[in-house]
Amino acid sequence: MKKIGFVGLGSMGLPMAGNLARAGFAVTGFDLRPEAGAKVAAAGGVAATSLTDAFAGQDAAVLMVVNATQAEDILFGAGALAHLPEGGTVILMATCPPAAVAALARRVEAEGRRLVDAPVSGGVVGAEAGSLTIMVAAPSDLFAQVKPVLDAMGSKVVLLGEKAGQGATAKAVNQLLCGVHLAVAGEALSLAETLGLDMNAMLDIVSGSAASSWMLRDRGPRMLESEPRVTSAVDIFVKDLGIVLEAGAGAKTALPLAATAHQMFLAVSGQGKGAKDDSKVIDAYRALQGRA
Repeated sequence: MKKIGFVGLGSMGLPMAGNLARAGFAVTGFDLRPEAGAKVAAAGGVAATSLTDAFAGQDAAVLMVVNATQAEDILFGAGALAHLPEGGTVILMATCPPAAVAALARRVEAEGRRLVDAPVSGGVVGAEAGSLTIMVAAPSDLFAQVKPVLDAMGSKVVLLGEKAGQGATAKAVNQLLCGVHLAVAGEALSLAETLGLDMNAMLDIVSGSAASSWMLRDRGPRMLESEPRVTSAVDIFVKDLGIVLEAGAGAKTALPLAATAHQMFLAVSGQGKGAKDDSKVIDAYRALQGRA
């Protein structure tokens, strides 16, 4: 695989497409925002003027979009899949419900193409560094074909199984931990604020102790900023933890901590902050304490 279409040039998608271009792949990128075309061209790719351009003649098309509904609209609503050559591959890298991924794979295969279930973890930092963790479900022969593509974007590429939806299931487990870690980091730092502690000193302590987590170290400093840079929005965790709870309900498995974390992100989204950085989950606790 050498010719790659890439749809979704957002804060993660753009650096991922750039990493593919730097690795020697011919990348044709598309995004609804016109300014994204110039950025992908500057990163070494080619700007597509339409979804058709991003799919036509490609060996594979990467979808780094918001959710399964958006992927379905692109592939079938807009008819982009029909422009991907027969036998071509769709690499779905969005966080989606496992059942939705399995359903999409069946529809893609019915059209003579193949789908790789390959959600990612690592955020903007990982996308920029090419160090994403990529959770893959695909038949072994297809995995061998797409692995060089995935290796250009991630430092850990793990095959979970051959059935579409298994990668999405692994991502749901990952997001359960991420969401709970982030929500409890907000709870702890909000408590420190309420108690009048020196916040920079407190963050330094917990970030370097047994209490630390990757989410605390990454998001904690931004929790102390009034308007942090958006690397992942509050509403992304509203969606992702919703997927986690859906998976738990399907397995008849209680997920009380995930449910509580979901409520905290929902509370912040309800304050009109859904598009702000997910570190703003701390504002749910501030509001409970009458400070936001």
